[in-house]
Amino acid sequence: MTTGLRERKKAATRQSLHDAAVRLAAEHGVQHLTVEAIADAATVSRRTFSNYFASKEQALLHRDRAHTVRLVELIRARPARESLMTAVIGAAEQHSAEFATDPAQEEGYRSLRLHPALLPELVATYAAAERDLAEAVEERLPAGPDTPLRAQILAANLLATFRVVGQTALERRERDAVDLLRQAITITREGFH
Repeated sequence: MTTGLRERKKAATRQSLHDAAVRLAAEHGVQHLTVEAIADAATVSRRTFSNYFASKEQALLHRDRAHTVRLVELIRARPARESLMTAVIGAAEQHSAEFATDPAQEEGYRSLRLHPALLPELVATYAAAERDLAEAVEERLPAGPDTPLRAQILAANLLATFRVVGQTALERRERDAVDLLRQAITITREGFH
């Protein structure tokens, strides 16, 4: 699917606002960050900011939401004949290649996003991601009376696994998060036996 010029411009503006929010929060602290300062730094109006984000917290955590949305898209795009685990691993490999970042920059972002003022938005971001992931998982499960519950449980487990793997890769400065994901999935399977 190709993205049109208008969509690319919107994505660029959203990314510019996020980058400005992260930069300003790193320089001055989350508590001193304002929507006006973000808009000014991104050279857009306050109204334009409001067209993209409902709050400075949303702007700061845009990367988390974008990453989970893309992961769900990649899982859905995998061939229907693949098992859930094969689709998840394949999507994670592609996701990892698409979102390769500088470890120092990633570490700065991760520490910033742990600020207590961002916790409610982070919880909301991951709740939305879990719902989206549960829908994608349910599409790959055999239909049955417990399918929606299974999908929710598996999505919550996968999301927690992705979070732990991401943090572990960062702490160990490992470049192959997909290998860690494989290990984590094996640990999860064995842990319930």
